[in-house]
Amino acid sequence: MSQPPNIDGVLIQWGDRLFYPGNRVVKTKPQPKLSGLAARQRAAAIRERIEATVVRRAPQVMVKVTGGGRGMKAIAAHFRYISKNGRLEIEDERGDTTRGKEALHELADDWRFGGSLIEDVSDRREAFNIMLSMPRGTDPLTVQWAAREFAKIELADHKYVMVLHDHQANPHVHISVRAESKHGRRLNPRKTDLHRWREIFAGKLRERGVEAEATRQATRGNSRNYDPLWRIKARADGRLRSAGESTKSSPRAQSTRAEAAVAWQQIGRALAASDSPDDHNLARAIDRYVGQSGAATWADVYKLPDRKSIAPGTNLERQ
Repeated sequence: MSQPPNIDGVLIQWGDRLFYPGNRVVKTKPQPKLSGLAARQRAAAIRERIEATVVRRAPQVMVKVTGGGRGMKAIAAHFRYISKNGRLEIEDERGDTTRGKEALHELADDWRFGGSLIEDVSDRREAFNIMLSMPRGTDPLTVQWAAREFAKIELADHKYVMVLHDHQANPHVHISVRAESKHGRRLNPRKTDLHRWREIFAGKLRERGVEAEATRQATRGNSRNYDPLWRIKARADGRLRSAGESTKSSPRAQSTRAEAAVAWQQIGRALAASDSPDDHNLARAIDRYVGQSGAATWADVYKLPDRKSIAPGTNLERQ
């Protein structure tokens, strides 16, 4: 059944704010003027992202920078940690695999001298440690393949190594990447980069038939502060007492979630006004999703009649 001409425009306008990192404009603007086919395709992509999030509740990927070495001593120590002191297989950017303590020494020498010299201790970050993870039950080899494809795209021209950990509850891949590229440019990941990395990782998983999404916490109504890797390791070793989950409660975080709620509100109303029964079902699913989120601010703002309560300049990219 054909859609009223404004439904797809609303989905594109507000869906972009929820799901796509490149759209930073938050002030009310006219609906995007796309050609008929382009608009339908874009709106279909938004509907698919909505359904994956609120109906199928697709697993969320995690891509996190867990730290980085300020000098070769710290980098070599991380090599030993992710490889379990050489017992696990290490794969480099060429796809070559090695294992064993001697291989770790050779790898450290290659990084130390392969480019600008990395001293034992440096006053700048010489490597970044990245972890790509999926929930329990995901095929570990698929996670490894997706991480490998991600690295080929985002870490090209850098030395990096990766190790699959499939012996814990959730399969994940550790990547250590040299900050300086082979051309002398330095990696400096920002929040927008991290979201793009999550999108790429999720997309590669979907290529292999794995349900995976990369929506922001604000889009999901979440406000969780994730512990740094040192806390996780310390708890696992019994060196740190477990603590309750902390949440993001700053005015900026609350405002960001409120803006996401407004976007869901606008999308839900548009879908409810559609002539399509499928859109009506999707609108009802959004209502249930918001109601079950557990985020009071998010759910309360969603029920507001308009967006006047939202502070001007709120930016979804902040979360």
